[in-house]
Amino acid sequence: MKAIILAAGYATRLYPLTLNKPKALLPIANKPILDYITEELITIPVMSEMIVISNHRFVDHFYQWADSTKYSVPLRIVDDNTTNDENKLGAIGDIQLVLTQTPIEEDLLVIAGDTFFTFHLLDFYRYYESIQKDCFLVKTIQDVQQLRRMGVVQLDKMQRVIGFEEKPQQPKSEKASYAAYIYRQDTLPLFHTYLNQGKNPDAPGNFPAWLHTFKEVYAYTFQGDCYDIGTPESYKEVNDLFS
Repeated sequence: MKAIILAAGYATRLYPLTLNKPKALLPIANKPILDYITEELITIPVMSEMIVISNHRFVDHFYQWADSTKYSVPLRIVDDNTTNDENKLGAIGDIQLVLTQTPIEEDLLVIAGDTFFTFHLLDFYRYYESIQKDCFLVKTIQDVQQLRRMGVVQLDKMQRVIGFEEKPQQPKSEKASYAAYIYRQDTLPLFHTYLNQGKNPDAPGNFPAWLHTFKEVYAYTFQGDCYDIGTPESYKEVNDLFS
């Protein structure tokens, strides 16, 4: 299994914090967000490579970060050569760029590089190992206002996805999606198909929302917390919680 860490966004809502620094390298409790992610990824026993995809503007920051790390799993930085929020490829476009540059002949874990969480990715992997189906993370959220800002997922009794709606005004369930996914190797060519159909290349949740309409996709309900650090206020709140 390989992992792609999506870190090519420009995080304009976090300005001025991310004006000259990528969001994934902002510290929480004196450690970059990205370190928390990679430290979880290397606990997965079949992890063979971690790939961080950056925009061109911040790629040197990631090279410097990579030079300062020492992991048993190989780490690679990919530059998507975009320079601003207007010409970005989007998360799904970035995944396809990696797949085009270096075809991946393994299963793939995709995770957003700005994800700060308190659960273990190894538990997510073990769930995938048990079902051998494409899957992603969900959590039970009872706050309707919060659900209206998220992707809301409907599941059957086997945890198979039977509905997926982005930011619904009338949520049909209490299951909200989070940006961590595991895809089977035979699913990876479908990223090209998705983009060729002119689908939205931006948010990574758009792909499983499309995929589940013709292929079995499952959801793993995690226990713990996961934070979307989107504003200076939310960043300060998380730092205060974990300082």
